[in-house]
Amino acid sequence: MPAKQGIRTHVLLVVAMALVIATVTSLCVLLIRHRLRAQVTDGLSQDLDHSVITFQNLQADRLGALERENALLAELPTLKALMTSGDDLTIQDGAVEFWQISDDDLFALADPSGRVVAAYTKGASADKNLRRGLTTLLAVPGKHYLIDGGSLYACSVRPLYFGSDEDGTLLGYVVSGVSIERTVRQISQPTGVEATFLSSGRIVASTLELAMQANLATQPLLLSSTPRAPATVKLGNARFLVATEDLSATATSPLQLVVLKSFEPAERSINRIDRMVLIAGLLALLLGTALMIGLSRLVTRPLEELSRSVRAFGAGDRRYHIPRQGTLEVRQLTTAFAGMRNEIQQAHRALLESERLATIGRMASSISHDLRHYLAAVYANSEFLASDRLSAKERAEIFADIRAAVHGTTDMIESLLIFSRTGASIRKSPILMAPLLERTAALIRAHPDAEGVTVVTRCGNSADTEAVVDEKQIERAIYNLLLNACQSVRSLGTTANVAITLETQERDMVVNVIDNGAGVPEKIRKSLFEPFVSEGKQKGTGLGLTLAHCIAVEHGGGVVLLSSRPGETIFQMKVARELRMQDTASESKRHDQVIADENVRT
Repeated sequence: MPAKQGIRTHVLLVVAMALVIATVTSLCVLLIRHRLRAQVTDGLSQDLDHSVITFQNLQADRLGALERENALLAELPTLKALMTSGDDLTIQDGAVEFWQISDDDLFALADPSGRVVAAYTKGASADKNLRRGLTTLLAVPGKHYLIDGGSLYACSVRPLYFGSDEDGTLLGYVVSGVSIERTVRQISQPTGVEATFLSSGRIVASTLELAMQANLATQPLLLSSTPRAPATVKLGNARFLVATEDLSATATSPLQLVVLKSFEPAERSINRIDRMVLIAGLLALLLGTALMIGLSRLVTRPLEELSRSVRAFGAGDRRYHIPRQGTLEVRQLTTAFAGMRNEIQQAHRALLESERLATIGRMASSISHDLRHYLAAVYANSEFLASDRLSAKERAEIFADIRAAVHGTTDMIESLLIFSRTGASIRKSPILMAPLLERTAALIRAHPDAEGVTVVTRCGNSADTEAVVDEKQIERAIYNLLLNACQSVRSLGTTANVAITLETQERDMVVNVIDNGAGVPEKIRKSLFEPFVSEGKQKGTGLGLTLAHCIAVEHGGGVVLLSSRPGETIFQMKVARELRMQDTASESKRHDQVIADENVRT
């Protein structure tokens, strides 16, 4: 049964090492990414906190500047005189000059009741929304942020008094404001943080691109009123860390400051570190693989050579080299195998010797009866010949019996000699097989065991039956097949028939021997061509079929039992028609194999 295929040891070691390095590298990458992401998130959170503080400081400075500017404007006598006119058109016309002097983004004047009389912005003209926002700014102290549609202003409100601030008469209010866009840019440029102001889900100021502004306005995290806490949002293909600051308490409408820091620079750094780790892992994999290959070959090559030695020994090669190098364990295993091989060879030689003795015993037992029979016939008939009372006819009959006994003894000894020398001296020459079959059939008809047996030959055209064979050995093989058939049919008591046919093929000559005997017993069919196998015969060595088969094999063919049933048994012998020069080597190898097989059997 063929051995199952399996993975080699050095391949298993290399693959296991590669898997370990790949697993460790992957885990390192994951751990590094996780750790770096945590550090990046902490750093970005600190940047966002610093940005909010920076905004608050800038706004405090900006509001302080506005307060001082408004204080100066409130002390101008011309502005106080303008407010005392009480005429809206006069105040509106005069306010333009003061707006230009202040150079603010927003400028407004209101009467003592808080009604806005004049309002100017550098953008669109003042509308109802702006006036409504100014009214709210004037009505609620502490408000600093004014939201006008899509604009956001940081404002300062200063009352105008005729006289001192403590005892004077209130003339109205002056309002100055700057657009928050300036502050947003001041936050974003030095820190790389994006800033956005949201009012009721609407962006009023931002440094983000327009596409990202639309995505930011729809984020559920920003629409809910939650405490300020850094969170991650995705705007388009970019990820940001976001922090919020609620400014509604100081604004005329709900207002949130949203500061965002992009992960992209940190992601590039992390990816660069990942590539460095992967490159280091790949180098470790290559170096580790090379090292493991070297170590595994050092360990497993002696094992593979030892495995080949075991297979060679199992196939019959007893001289295959046994490796002596390797680690201590491998050398110990090699030494144990060498000792085991020597013990098996010694046991095999002892077994062959015992089988040889057993074969000699079986051979002696097989031929002793027939040999005693022939010798007894010769001895008895020799005593009869010593008598003077025998007639010439009786003497001739006695001589015939002695001659038959001598021929039987000679045939038996010749069979034994051929069996012992099979293949030793083959002399091949071109012959015609048809005349050889006719001659062999004639010899069988004269044999005592063929008495009462009808032997028929069917050879066809003899001119087409040429083959290059050893004529004497092929004749002997066919003779043994015919004699075996005659001995099988004589015990039937009915008409005994034996037929021999010759068929010519392109490469082979096929001889079929057919008899109408009882057939070959089932129990000896598997061992039919082994020596000394016989069943139901009173005499014989049991070498007839063995010799026929060995001779046929030496001629490039063989003998097989085609069929066997009561009334018909067919033995077929094939021999090659030609033995070309180029087939000499293969025939010699086949011959050596046959001899080896026969030696094992014997």
